[in-house]
Amino acid sequence: MPAKHAILSASSSARWMACPPSARAESKMEDKPSIFAAEGTLAHAWGEYFLRQKYLPGTGVEPEEEMDGEMSEAVRFYVDAVSEVFEAEKAKGNHPFISVEQRLDFSPWVPKGFGTGDAVIVSDGTIEIMDLKYGKGVLVLAKDNPQLRLYALGAWWTFKDIFPFKNVRMAIVQPRLNNLDKDTLTVPELRSWGYMVKEKAALAWNGDGHRKAGPHCRFCKCRDTCGVLSRYLLDPVTGKAAETLTDDQIAEIILKAGDIKKYLTDISDYALAKAVDNGKAWPGLKVVEGRSVRKISDEGKAADVLKLNGYNDIYKPQTLKTITELEKLCGKKRFGDLMKDVIIKPKGKPTLVPASDRRPEFVSDDFDDSVL
Repeated sequence: MPAKHAILSASSSARWMACPPSARAESKMEDKPSIFAAEGTLAHAWGEYFLRQKYLPGTGVEPEEEMDGEMSEAVRFYVDAVSEVFEAEKAKGNHPFISVEQRLDFSPWVPKGFGTGDAVIVSDGTIEIMDLKYGKGVLVLAKDNPQLRLYALGAWWTFKDIFPFKNVRMAIVQPRLNNLDKDTLTVPELRSWGYMVKEKAALAWNGDGHRKAGPHCRFCKCRDTCGVLSRYLLDPVTGKAAETLTDDQIAEIILKAGDIKKYLTDISDYALAKAVDNGKAWPGLKVVEGRSVRKISDEGKAADVLKLNGYNDIYKPQTLKTITELEKLCGKKRFGDLMKDVIIKPKGKPTLVPASDRRPEFVSDDFDDSVL
């Protein structure tokens, strides 16, 4: 899979479209590897391998690292979703063509812009872009998704002289959230959107425009030192307020609570790393040794000593792994089949969320207060 990233990448497009200067600022910062990114890369590699085995035999290389049960199930969900679209087009007699991990050039709209389409299905009159999202921390939707639309522009630009397209379909495949979300645009609608993006991309490429904070800051590499983000998150809490908060102020604080908590953790981690790794002295702060938990270095030796001195009741009963750990071991579907008679799910306690949340509104009669 391609490792090189464009400065104005499709995956970060929601960010640089909302905050144009962020792209150039991020390009000067080092990437921080994470276990989540590594998992996503492996899932994509296996998804590519299975699709190539099925539709482009002889072109794939089996990944060296194995999958666990959860990833295997997720990859199968993705491959099945792609296959369903391809076979449906084939059944219509549309003679579909599939490309896997296709480099997509959208530089006519975004300077030096390119990305990789996980699966691109081309058939009579339609292009379908299918994007695998292995993460489960954030629900990703297809509607108005700038990453998908840039991929769609790149796919249209790549194949427009070969096939006469009328529509572009875009899909997010997010197996671990059981999310298969789709959106459709006509080619004129897509190109009209492209003209709008072109103006924003020019600002971002030149490092112009104004910084703007919002949900798009979640994965920004500049978030630890961004004053605009700090004001956006903390002004509702620390800014000037009346003696009694208004309903709107309370709602705004709750809506941002999760981001505020994460921001405080991120900025604390950033400051600690600078102090420990670079010897930076922060005004009014110092580094100390944190609380330590006692550990037994040699359990076998400890047990022998205790037994020798007459203490035999030294073992606790074996405990079962958590449901999440067991699902990862078996795969979600397999685990569900095996445990269908022993797993219960009580009603969750009431929680305030944005009005856009997909869950149905809470009805008080349904709530079991024993879970509080």
